[in-house]
Amino acid sequence: MASIATFLTGFTGIGASKATAWDTALSRAHSVVAGSSAVSPASSVINPSELLGSDLALLTSNIRRLLGSDHPVLKSIASYYFMGSGGKHIRPMLVLLVAKASSIAPTPRRTSPPLSIERINEPISSNSEVLFALAVNAPPLSASKQGGEILPTQRRLAEITEMIHTASLLHDDVIDMSLVRRKMPSVNAEYGNKMAILAGDFLLARASIALARLRNVEVVELLSTVISNLVEGEFMQLRNSANKKGTPEPKTEAQESLETRLPDSLAPLSRQAPNMREFTDEITNQRFEYYLTKTYMKTASLIANSCKAAAVLGGCNELVADALYRYGRALGLAFQVVDDMLDFTVTAEEMGKPVNADLKLGLATAPVLYAAEQFPELDVIIERNFKQDGDATTALQLIHASNGIERTRSLAAAFCEEAVEALSILPESDAKKVLIQLTEAVVTRKN
Repeated sequence: MASIATFLTGFTGIGASKATAWDTALSRAHSVVAGSSAVSPASSVINPSELLGSDLALLTSNIRRLLGSDHPVLKSIASYYFMGSGGKHIRPMLVLLVAKASSIAPTPRRTSPPLSIERINEPISSNSEVLFALAVNAPPLSASKQGGEILPTQRRLAEITEMIHTASLLHDDVIDMSLVRRKMPSVNAEYGNKMAILAGDFLLARASIALARLRNVEVVELLSTVISNLVEGEFMQLRNSANKKGTPEPKTEAQESLETRLPDSLAPLSRQAPNMREFTDEITNQRFEYYLTKTYMKTASLIANSCKAAAVLGGCNELVADALYRYGRALGLAFQVVDDMLDFTVTAEEMGKPVNADLKLGLATAPVLYAAEQFPELDVIIERNFKQDGDATTALQLIHASNGIERTRSLAAAFCEEAVEALSILPESDAKKVLIQLTEAVVTRKN
């Protein structure tokens, strides 16, 4: 049986000293998994790094090969966050787990053989001068009765997903003027803003080349939408108010066709029952919907669309692909909601970056919005973006005096329940169990 510490090491690399923080999450994961399959709780803790093996272990080194450049400084900066372990790798881990879990799903739609690693390294255009190292490590295909195979295109998708995510970190840290990332100086702190922005652009460019070489138009559209959403979400954060929309300009048919299609509400279905709005005040509801939309754009879109893209590359039918999109969207929203909660509940050392940063940036996240319903005096502070002396201190006091943090945790749990429900379409497998366990880990993570 894999121990809790082993599961932790596979998920975050933080070791046994942090294991107690996850006990609650894993105990609930046991009950969820036990309810969906005939396994005992004791056997349901699975080490994701052992399950994925070299598919995950080779991720960072493969990305470094994809970022080869004749300019040593550019190569060094672009690879800055891919040195050593390179972070938690949550997003590529999800892509690989979805690939394994969906490979044994029913009614595939694949009409042609999957591409080989040699094929996805080949340029499409004869004029393309960007050549990826052919020495990119590619573990052989292997299928097990409890997992299924991971295709070369899906491995490459995992690498692309992490490249896009890292590019967004480079740009975010410049915009937010953040000097610390992953308990080390951020790229902009180490090399300056101009270099950080150019390195982020380079990562996106190399990710786009790799994406095109997957030779799947639907997957190209899904991941291109992610990049568009990242920029839209950043603009929403800079504007930072549902009440500052102004009078919209008329849109052309072409512009409307490119807009992101969002559901009427991104709130969990459990919060959308008739006559059960999240807040009693209409303005607060508008703020909350704005917050969730921004959160989808900046965080959940990448997870949702990369999960769907993994299913598409694996030849899954539309029902399975859409279910995995819903899983990724719900998990991504939960992940960011918890991140916003941790901004008020953990230390900078635990978080690996500055805390209370959102208030300093003038951002009202879920804990603040919930607290404002209990303490209406927060409304004025929110509208002026916490800019007056003492605003941040007052907001902190009111947040901790309210039930905002607990309601935020409850919101994240509701999203995770939706994520688990979306997985019901998949057959039982070890990969599916880990996907469920990750929803539980998200709710109680400490960094």
